Amino acid sequence: MSVPTYDQFIEPILRFLASKRDGSPTHEVHEAAATALGLTAEQRQKLISSGQPTYKNRANWAHDRLKRAGLSTSERRGYWKLTDKGHAFSAEHPAPLSSETVAHLAVDYLTVKLKAEVNPMGEGGIDSEGIVGSPVTMSPDDRLEQALNELREATAASLVERLLQVSPTRFEIIVLDVLHSLGYGASRDDVQRVGGSGDGGIDGVISLDMLGLDKVYVQAKRWQGPVGRVEVQNFYGALAGQKAKRGVFITTSTFNANAIAYGKSVEGIVLVDGLKLVGLMMDHEVGVSSRALKIPKIDSDYFDDD
Repeated sequence: MSVPTYDQFIEPILRFLASKRDGSPTHEVHEAAATALGLTAEQRQKLISSGQPTYKNRANWAHDRLKRAGLSTSERRGYWKLTDKGHAFSAEHPAPLSSETVAHLAVDYLTVKLKAEVNPMGEGGIDSEGIVGSPVTMSPDDRLEQALNELREATAASLVERLLQVSPTRFEIIVLDVLHSLGYGASRDDVQRVGGSGDGGIDGVISLDMLGLDKVYVQAKRWQGPVGRVEVQNFYGALAGQKAKRGVFITTSTFNANAIAYGKSVEGIVLVDGLKLVGLMMDHEVGVSSRALKIPKIDSDYFDDD
């Protein structure tokens, strides 16, 4: 027997979270939804290609739809909770939800961006241009590209949540891992964390040559509000104090217009916002893994007589 499609998980998850005013651990929601849908042991053992149980994967996508509709949130790692809007929606829509309502939640909020889209300037590591069309009119390649964009956006949103949940020390280490994955530093030992009290606004140092004569200095900020000009200017001052020529300022948030303008007005500073950061993490598989898809395509040369 096949596992129910992800849209069938939407109502069980909604109802379970509605009964938990303070939210619930993700694994408990998974099991509650599976029980509500009457999944057998065999159904619970089925896996997708990445090795994740199919029912958990589909429950995650159902919750993604509730998040896009503004009905739920995952404020901290491994924990789901309905918003006030979600509780109101549950109360206003007694069980069972109509097929039209489920379809509305499953499909009509696909264009709603999750909070990973932190850059109002539209810059960064995620393609924000969706493919417009219905499954009936879209080609298989278009549907595949749309699915990949959706997976990338959902992963980016989860990455931002995780980055905001880790400790400041761990965030600094993650940032240095990302920079090393980009080719900075001959070895990981050339990328060193120096953050802490009295760090002078410098969280990491990257040696670009064997003797450490050429260095890049790093500041890593876990912020939720926009970073302003003052913070970037202070970082530039910290670089001057180190007689440094290069610096990278990385944040989980955004840079406001004044900060961006200042960064462009001085030499040697690169600003990396949260959207670009998670894009780099996905592209270089830092804290992220990927799976290969085999897509068949005819090799025309094989059939040539020559």
